[in-house]
Amino acid sequence: MRRIMYLLLPLLFLHVSAQRWMPFDRRPKQPTQEGRVRLVGDLPSSGRVEIYHDGQWGTVCDDEWDVAEAQVVCRQMGFPGAISVTTGGQYGEGSGQIWLDDMNCKGSERSLSGCSFKGWGVTDCTHKEDAGVICDTGTNITSNRQFSVDNSLGLSDDLGLLFDSGDGCDFSINVRDLSEEAELTICAHRMILMIYPELNLTNESRNLTVDVSQTCHPHVSAFLRYLYTRQIDVSITSAECLHQLSFIFGVKTLMEDVGRVFTSLLPEDNTFQTQVSMYEYGVRTGDLVLQENVLQYLSWNCEFLISSPLWSTISFQMMDALLQRSDLVVNDESLLLEALERWIQDKGDEISSVQQASLLNHIRFLLIPVDKLYEMQFSSSVLYKNHEKLYLTGLLRGFQFNALPFSKIRNKMDDMSNDYLPRIYTADEWSVVINDTTTYNPYYGHHYNYGQNNRIQTFSTPAHPSALYKEKRVQWQAQVFRTFQECSNYGVSCKSVPVARFLASGYQNSYANTIRFSNRLILTCKEQNTVFHVKEFKNTMAVIPNNSSMGLSNPCPDDYSFRFVVRPEYI
Repeated sequence: MRRIMYLLLPLLFLHVSAQRWMPFDRRPKQPTQEGRVRLVGDLPSSGRVEIYHDGQWGTVCDDEWDVAEAQVVCRQMGFPGAISVTTGGQYGEGSGQIWLDDMNCKGSERSLSGCSFKGWGVTDCTHKEDAGVICDTGTNITSNRQFSVDNSLGLSDDLGLLFDSGDGCDFSINVRDLSEEAELTICAHRMILMIYPELNLTNESRNLTVDVSQTCHPHVSAFLRYLYTRQIDVSITSAECLHQLSFIFGVKTLMEDVGRVFTSLLPEDNTFQTQVSMYEYGVRTGDLVLQENVLQYLSWNCEFLISSPLWSTISFQMMDALLQRSDLVVNDESLLLEALERWIQDKGDEISSVQQASLLNHIRFLLIPVDKLYEMQFSSSVLYKNHEKLYLTGLLRGFQFNALPFSKIRNKMDDMSNDYLPRIYTADEWSVVINDTTTYNPYYGHHYNYGQNNRIQTFSTPAHPSALYKEKRVQWQAQVFRTFQECSNYGVSCKSVPVARFLASGYQNSYANTIRFSNRLILTCKEQNTVFHVKEFKNTMAVIPNNSSMGLSNPCPDDYSFRFVVRPEYI
């Protein structure tokens, strides 16, 4: 250890305090914040819910206590979400005040006190009805693979030992756990931290206070050790916390590295809680790259996101960003509209009429199947009535799109180009699935087994979504080549394998100059039920990414499917 100090003294002018701090030291309690919540139980992630008001802690009555309320509590405490609720004083009866009763949360509020309730202390309950929750700790993930980030210098090992030992530490970092009243103080060396100018430390600085949620608490020490060694392991459970701490301390290199690693880890959490949380964090920190990476993944998995419990809790900003994208993977546009209507109804007064109209304007009414477009005009939903003019305008334009030739509407496309651009629609009419061992086209309801050629399928689609082209069919052949020998057997020159080929036939010259195809290949993990990659076909071919080209291990190397999607566009 003396060797370490000898190396550091000339470089850092390190002042060694006579007092030796322990690496972890409990400090005095700080004033409790109004509206803070805590869980009273044996585990940090479950227990009786208590809320702080008017200078004292009190419980919550279980009347109307449900998952929406539990989601708010758990997220307020820094957990990804809730698993379940408990009632009837399951975690023991509290004492003193019962502060809240008849709770009515939407599930998206930032704090429990932001929900609707009778009034502080207005209740007809006893402590036999104290409410509780069981929070998700973030372990509901497919794996917890770790990626090593290494920006180390020559003294990394020695500096790591210095941090671990706490020898000569002269600077205290107070980590305030927002879900508890205690502080955790970590021993550090001021001159090491002064390398990071964003902290604005001087030779006289003696301490620094950082607010960190309970779920990030276990990762603070590893992060601080990185400041010494420039080495750290990142997993799906630590990525958000490490990114947040990097932002607080101004460690831009680590923040960028963690962002890249997080993109690789996106498929690990099939509940979407981590992804949504990271997007909101990216918005708060202004990290546009992180926002885009998360939005792309959620766009690819839009069908699964829509059917998840998390759908009703996403923010207006995220919804607005998603609906503007053309890489949304969804059955058809009408399903997206139905999901948006359900989201707006769940939000209630939280979303203004102007915001509702703004989101509805992102719906591409022109690309809603014409039969569903027709049925829409008979809708009796409250949302339809509140925005009848908007809906009717969308219906009119949709019917025009399906009835008029392209030559009539071409000059209007510049003003509404996105309205004509299809998303990635996976309806049976526009796609086919190929598995490793069997081929199945749900549109025709048949399985095909061709022995060695079981990764080939033929089907047909309309030339375009417009009703004018309904009877003008294009024949498609979808095929996956696993080996160079398979390519050779079909007379195909493959630069790499595996590779997919998507061939069209019956493509008439009468509309070849009007319509082009921007087709996509969707790779889906069957067991996890998530899309992990989407590829564009170039000259009928799409190279299927492997471990080397993706820069990470395939999340489902032995159990994934290929969906070939036809995307016709007006030229």
